[in-house]
Amino acid sequence: MAASATLAAPSAPAPHPPHRFWTLVEGRAMFELGAFYMSRPFLSALPKGDGHAVQVLPGFMASNTSTSPMRRLLRDLGYDAHGWNSGRNVRVDNALIARLETQLHRLNDDTGRKVSLVGWSLGGVLARELAKLHPERVRLVVSLGSPISDDRNHTSAARLFELLNGKEPEAMQGGRFRALAEAPPVPTTSIFTKTDGIVHWRGSVQKPAATRTENIEVYASHCGLGVNPSVMLALADRLAQPEGTWAPFEAPLAFQWMFPKTPLD
Repeated sequence: MAASATLAAPSAPAPHPPHRFWTLVEGRAMFELGAFYMSRPFLSALPKGDGHAVQVLPGFMASNTSTSPMRRLLRDLGYDAHGWNSGRNVRVDNALIARLETQLHRLNDDTGRKVSLVGWSLGGVLARELAKLHPERVRLVVSLGSPISDDRNHTSAARLFELLNGKEPEAMQGGRFRALAEAPPVPTTSIFTKTDGIVHWRGSVQKPAATRTENIEVYASHCGLGVNPSVMLALADRLAQPEGTWAPFEAPLAFQWMFPKTPLD
């Protein structure tokens, strides 16, 4: 009797940036900004917060200006929302990490409560690593279109990042930032879009972990994630969970169309 052949499992595609088409149409983020302001009355009716501090980190080459609409909404919902104190997000060095740690410690010490971290793109990578350094001070982490893979080839901004930071940024030289795909030991949500023009969506998907992790897919551009109404809905839902409790995101029935559930392969 002939021996049966064993079929090898298909290998995952090699890491690569998003298709150029999605990069060229990133300008659609302006429509998402318009949708944000048009839906502002609805967004103000999202679940209210309990007043805890939320530290918001901008994406690569961006500053607090990019996150100001999101932070204003979070304040309206009852959160103590803060930008960061590091200007434009360009260099990932030890000085930046020290400033982020100082701000996190201050917010935690001043309120006596854990702080939620929200990071957009590179800001999400920093938020996750900050939570790994100080999990006792962090309530949860939400990343938006962040390149959380250990392979930098998932993003079209890799060359510019390396030009400004080197292939091994200063913060990595101390042994940190070596396992970006590893989730921090706090509830962690990655919000991503398969039409991202800067970070390939595969690079934003969290692997299953022992900690409380999840992936939420939305219809958005990379540059629109910080204002996209569906992202705001998911973000408000995640932040409104009582401290110490966590359950995977479930969109309300009326809004499930905003959250596709396509295969992650």
